[in-house]
Amino acid sequence: MMLQTAQLVSQKTGVAPRPFLKWAGGKGQLLPDLIARLPECFAAYHEPHVGSGALFFTLASHGVPSQAYLSDVNPALIDTYLAVRDQVEDVIAILKKHQKKHDRDYYYLVRAIDPSRLTLAGRAARIIYLNKTCYNGLYRENKRGQFNVPFGRYTNPTICDAANLRNVSRVLQGVDIAQRGYASALDCARPGDFVYFDPPYQPLSATSSFTAYNRNGFGEDDQRRLRDVFAQLAERSVRVMLSNSDTPLIHELYVGFTIDRVYATRSINSKSNRRGKIAELIIRNYG
Repeated sequence: MMLQTAQLVSQKTGVAPRPFLKWAGGKGQLLPDLIARLPECFAAYHEPHVGSGALFFTLASHGVPSQAYLSDVNPALIDTYLAVRDQVEDVIAILKKHQKKHDRDYYYLVRAIDPSRLTLAGRAARIIYLNKTCYNGLYRENKRGQFNVPFGRYTNPTICDAANLRNVSRVLQGVDIAQRGYASALDCARPGDFVYFDPPYQPLSATSSFTAYNRNGFGEDDQRRLRDVFAQLAERSVRVMLSNSDTPLIHELYVGFTIDRVYATRSINSKSNRRGKIAELIIRNYG
């Protein structure tokens, strides 16, 4: 059944869930721009680079869509979503223990834990704890796949937001959550569905690259393969939207599609005088 996105201006379905993770390049700031460019209607929703899921949670808080597919190549991220969906009370209980013990030394003890030795809920609570207390809310892995972001200096970080985690768990019920790459959208999406791609952005310069959110990175070849997937979905009458940085390569790759320039404040740069409003692109295969 096709759902009208006009529902986004109607009443919300209870308490609105918020993203429970901070994520580099998260779409909180761009939500008004993204919502303004949603297709008028769609069936299922697909988000292959789910990250913090800002757009999904906005849609879910208004009862849109009826079916959703969330995925990512990052196994730790997917484990976290699965645990919050299926074992939220266990995740909350472990987070409360982390919250009581939190300090710099404890952070590094938790960071050093081999996640394979933990339960699903334990792995999820570890990721949420590290995410809420690490430097700048980054997720970064070394070549061995180990989380390696240093301790963040927060006065009183919110480590366990139990109410929001329960709201998130509620809207994740029935959602298909899986570890898979962006090309899986070719297998899952059907005509009339809507796919939103939010990949690691093309670097603005040779020194601004931040593609190590998993050990394999996301380079120029990946950007080109993603464009091919985007184009194939468009040919199949799937509605597709993608966000990326405002670079010559991205303009070149998506010639023939609708490209809008929007602005967001980004703060990944360690030097405060290099942070501020930067141009980003929202690309669509529909008007």
